[in-house]
Amino acid sequence: MSEVEDTLNRIKTHKTVLGYLIVNNEGGIVRGAFKDEEENKNIANSIPLLTVKARSVVRDLDPTNDLVFMRIQTRFNEIMVAPDDEFSLIVI
Repeated sequence: MSEVEDTLNRIKTHKTVLGYLIVNNEGGIVRGAFKDEEENKNIANSIPLLTVKARSVVRDLDPTNDLVFMRIQTRFNEIMVAPDDEFSLIVI
């Protein structure tokens, strides 16, 4: 297995992780570990838009800076996003 596969398996098997998604910049699902396909689509459509807005805010505050990691905590879940130029990793 590759290093990426090992890392994804380690994330997926953590006891508090509900699932993960890897999405491209257009919101297309590259890989997902949620059982519900509708939930995959909801997350893939919502979170990348929020990431773009957060990245824009960071750049407005300091043009030399960039968004590297985003953590959203709700009453029930925690969403962690690691955006990149081509893909984003979303873990709930």
